[in-house]
Amino acid sequence: MMGDLSFQWGRWRTLARREAGAVVAVLVAAAALWLFLSVAGEVAEGETLKIDRALLLMLRMTHDPTVTVGPLWLRTALMDFTSLGSVAVLTLVVAGTAGLFASLRRWPEAVMLVAASGGGVAISQGLKLMFGRARPDESLRLVEAVNASFPSGHAMLSAVVYLTLGAMISRFAERRRVRAFAMGAGVVLTLLVGTSRVYLGVHWPSDVLAGWSLGAAWAMACWLAVWAWERRWRGPPTGGETSAG
Repeated sequence: MMGDLSFQWGRWRTLARREAGAVVAVLVAAAALWLFLSVAGEVAEGETLKIDRALLLMLRMTHDPTVTVGPLWLRTALMDFTSLGSVAVLTLVVAGTAGLFASLRRWPEAVMLVAASGGGVAISQGLKLMFGRARPDESLRLVEAVNASFPSGHAMLSAVVYLTLGAMISRFAERRRVRAFAMGAGVVLTLLVGTSRVYLGVHWPSDVLAGWSLGAAWAMACWLAVWAWERRWRGPPTGGETSAG
């Protein structure tokens, strides 16, 4: 009896190690989706507005809320960072990377990257129409912004694209530090874009938090779709493709 239990436990441990990337992706997707639903519920009830306004004003001068704290170079840098989450820039990133995947005959990755990005845009725009949340006062905005505020499209789409890229690139890496760098770079870019939206006064903090969480959930779901396709049609990968980072 004990021998059977030990054997089964050993099999589960081996499976968990081999499919660690998929396990992590499922956990991240579930946690991120739960966080989004929690934030969305609070926003729908108007419970976040007070703390949203307080956090936004913490980034502004007390005597003049239209002026951001920090040096001029910081504001200039964040204006540059925020463009990394724009539809124009992300379209170039997706098109270039999908073309690279296609040239390597990695068709599932190419198709999934395009599908993930297009799906992210559709989800973001649909939720904006559904919630119809007003943006911060126009006097607080340092850059132009259109359509509704919730969720942040820049935060969500940057999470979708950069996290999906990080997860897919890590499939080609054999060294753990390379996989960690790929995912870390995706996370840093996503955080920079979302933070810039609050600093520049075009989104409430809860908009960005919702965008990050939903984008992460969607990115992990898309990565899992590629992983499942690989298992179904190609069998277990070898080398550096055994983990998503």
